[in-house]
Amino acid sequence: MRDLSDLSSDDEDFNLAITASLETEQAQATLTQNVSVKEILLELAENISPNNRFKFNLNRSAVLDGAFRGFKRATYNPNVTMNIKFSDDLGRNEEAVDFGGPKREFLRLLMETLAMSPMFERSHSSQNLALDIPAIREDHYFLAGRAMAVSLVHGGSPPTFLSKTLFDCLVGGSHTAKPVLQDIADTDIYNHMKKVSESSTYDDLLAATRQMQDYLANAGCLRPLRNFEDKEQLVHDILMFQVVHRVQAPYQRFQEGLKTLGVLEKLQKHPESFRLLFCHHESTPTAEAMEDLFSILLSDQGSNRRRAEEAVVSFWRDYLQDAEDEEGPSKLFKFLVLPLERLQFRP
Repeated sequence: MRDLSDLSSDDEDFNLAITASLETEQAQATLTQNVSVKEILLELAENISPNNRFKFNLNRSAVLDGAFRGFKRATYNPNVTMNIKFSDDLGRNEEAVDFGGPKREFLRLLMETLAMSPMFERSHSSQNLALDIPAIREDHYFLAGRAMAVSLVHGGSPPTFLSKTLFDCLVGGSHTAKPVLQDIADTDIYNHMKKVSESSTYDDLLAATRQMQDYLANAGCLRPLRNFEDKEQLVHDILMFQVVHRVQAPYQRFQEGLKTLGVLEKLQKHPESFRLLFCHHESTPTAEAMEDLFSILLSDQGSNRRRAEEAVVSFWRDYLQDAEDEEGPSKLFKFLVLPLERLQFRP
């Protein structure tokens, strides 16, 4: 092999071109991952027609049913503006009264009721898909995915309750899943699996699996354990069955629903940008962090309205700081029912 010093000038130019190309690709990849999710959602929202509207007639005690009923209507189009009318509001169209308040309330309640629906099962503080036959029959998993996509693009609340395992499946496919013990929501199965996982001897492993014979047979994981080293593969196979393979039909329809308005495509392209919107995470909000959630639109510089708006902005920041100082994060969490969209201050 030639030494680098023996390369011809053409070879050197070729090498430099390759290096420059790789550096450009790496820079572009980094830029892609750092795209603000707010910018992505605003870009997707540009396709929503402000001149056309679709009306949802809802009752607050049955928001999920009302939403699914609307999504199923032949005239439903996710690319048009939503008009929300609650049945317990004396027949008034709140959308025309408070400039989107009912819509934000609807989307917030929709995400909350989805999290509590039988389509999802809670494992610790996050949720995976559950196997619910009526929901499969009614194609509710597709509608659940559509609901999340619509809420994000129409300026509503994010879901923020999915497990890391489910989110990673959406990004890279179910074959890339790496479920963990904490993903198991069924208490009995979790306790049995914990004994299997924590067994430290071959005899302990046999004793732990002996209590799960019927389950292992149904899961396709019943096989002779020849030595203690078989434990790792057994645990992996059981986790894949319980968390991933068992709910493949719901997962595929849920994924299809998330394609609404191009959300799934953007999620797969910018996974880290979307992760905080989909996955549960422990965080402590601060007044400064709350300020960064909003883009303030001000009138022209020098106008009387601009001076009044600047005063309102100062009052808003004082209010956030007072809320943090007096009541802490619990008070600031209440502001998160608002969407991450532009907030217009009016004097």
